[in-house]
Amino acid sequence: MKSLLLSTVINAIALWLTTVLMPQNVRIIPENQQTLGFVLTLAFVAFIFGIVNGTIGRVLRFLAFPIFVLTLGFMALVVNGLMLMFVAWLTQVVGFGYGLEVSSFWGGFWAAIVLSIVSWVLGLILRPAAGK
Repeated sequence: MKSLLLSTVINAIALWLTTVLMPQNVRIIPENQQTLGFVLTLAFVAFIFGIVNGTIGRVLRFLAFPIFVLTLGFMALVVNGLMLMFVAWLTQVVGFGYGLEVSSFWGGFWAAIVLSIVSWVLGLILRPAAGK
């Protein structure tokens, strides 16, 4: 439970920083314009992102492993971009119009790269501090 909460916090911070760094490609559509609405929407998107990345992402990475090897890892970037677009679509559907919005495939592609780097750095900082 502690690991799930920490992963959700890391994903939420990484998503927020990605939307700050790349506002033309990715943005959060909050339920209302208040800070609490934005934070709750961000936590919702981070939770959905963690579930999708932990389930569908693992299956896709397993099935596409031969393609990853043939393309020297480039296909992993494409899969991450497509998964970010899927999370955006899913949060829009489940959140009734609120959630993540990705402008295009290339916007999702570059945002997924930034999101991966930011998540990695935050994981390096926060996981040892939390005792994981």
